[in-house]
Amino acid sequence: MVKQCHLRNVNLTNLLFLFWFLFFTCVAVVIPAVQSTMSVQVHQVLLFCLTLTMGGCTFPNNHWGDWNDSQLLPTIQRLMKGYNRYLRPNFNEGPVEIGMSLDIASIDAISEINMDYTATIFLRQRWRDSRLVFPGNESVSVDGRLVSLLWIPDTFIPDSKRSFLHDVTVENRLIRIFSNGTVLYALRITATIACNMDLTKYPMDKQECTLQLESWGYNIQDVVFYWTRGNDSVKGLDTLRLAQYSVESYYTSVSEAVYETGHYPKLVLHFALRRNVLFFILETYVPSILLVVLSWVSFWISQSSVPARTCIGVTTVLTMTTLMMGARTSLPNANCFIKAIDVYLGICFTFIFGALLEYACAHFYTMQHQTLEDLHRELLREFCESNGNGLIPIMGPSQSAEIGSTAEEATEQPVNSDIKNPPATTEKVQTQGCGLSSVKDASRRAVSVFIVENPHNIDRHARTAFPTAFLVVNILYWLYYLFL
Repeated sequence: MVKQCHLRNVNLTNLLFLFWFLFFTCVAVVIPAVQSTMSVQVHQVLLFCLTLTMGGCTFPNNHWGDWNDSQLLPTIQRLMKGYNRYLRPNFNEGPVEIGMSLDIASIDAISEINMDYTATIFLRQRWRDSRLVFPGNESVSVDGRLVSLLWIPDTFIPDSKRSFLHDVTVENRLIRIFSNGTVLYALRITATIACNMDLTKYPMDKQECTLQLESWGYNIQDVVFYWTRGNDSVKGLDTLRLAQYSVESYYTSVSEAVYETGHYPKLVLHFALRRNVLFFILETYVPSILLVVLSWVSFWISQSSVPARTCIGVTTVLTMTTLMMGARTSLPNANCFIKAIDVYLGICFTFIFGALLEYACAHFYTMQHQTLEDLHRELLREFCESNGNGLIPIMGPSQSAEIGSTAEEATEQPVNSDIKNPPATTEKVQTQGCGLSSVKDASRRAVSVFIVENPHNIDRHARTAFPTAFLVVNILYWLYYLFL
């Protein structure tokens, strides 16, 4: 290794050399009568001083980056002699096998909007470097800042969005060298890692996330990754406690990352997160069910109480709209996801809005029924008064409709009954009459479907139909999203 002097040492050496040169020059000029023996002594002193002055450059101390021999242990000094940190171990002899293990300290946040999670991990890497073998059975733990003197793997997290190495109170690194040349390198890292989520069953969903480790510059011919103890290489997930999730399962795998520049080693940690649905049941589902039940209260209120029934309908609709907007604030605004909670809120909103429409229909038919009754009574009163009869029969809409149809049939008969038609004409008229009467019967039956004889029956049927339909829809909903 080439030994060089620092620039400041060189400058100091030049100044000292110039000082001694000028001093002895003055001595030689001012004292010319110095004896020969004295001149020899002066010459020897000059050489000695020059030697001391140039000693900093002629015999410099060993420097290892920011470290020198006085700061390194004797064992490290011996190991660092002739060590080239720019060359990987086993250079030209095969790939370096690097074992990995992880400790998941925490998963701080899981974001459905950004589709990522933030985790703090302890990453440990082990490999063997034959250049660092030393006698004995002991291991040497060195300062983490000595990492600049050693070769270390270029491991990175490909799906990481943001990451940093903790540095309080110093950089959280660990370097331990064993006597057989094995190097243990540990780091404490916090990273925000992407996780593709399928939110179609939110909040009854299960997310599969990964943590990948790859080599940046060394391909599979230079470096080989492996898990030190298989699935047991990952610790901390079993005891992890999250706000909305629980870790359902996890496993490790070994694969290769294929890029344009070649094949690179890759380790993958797969873990499944199951969302805790109890929070959403209490926050969203139960209030939605109660709002639907509250909208049914109007079925037992009299139809004449227009302000009361209208107020219940409008209030439940507006409250349900606010609840739907609040449930979507923590979710991504993506059209590709029709989430389970959106479906349920849509069902509840449909039933609440249907209850409001039910009262509108019931009130409409009630007013129509009262108007028809008043009209028929007025017509019958005028008819009885014109015939001199003081009795006013009370008839319903169906009876009046029959009277009206009879009157229409009577007006359709010929005025002059004495005129007789020929037989052929009579048969033709009867045939046309039959066809016309059948059309009238069909149209009368079609119209009778939309005629409600008693509008109060609408509320009676709604009291049974709405709860039954809502119960059936709930059973189908929970069966589909929980078991399919």
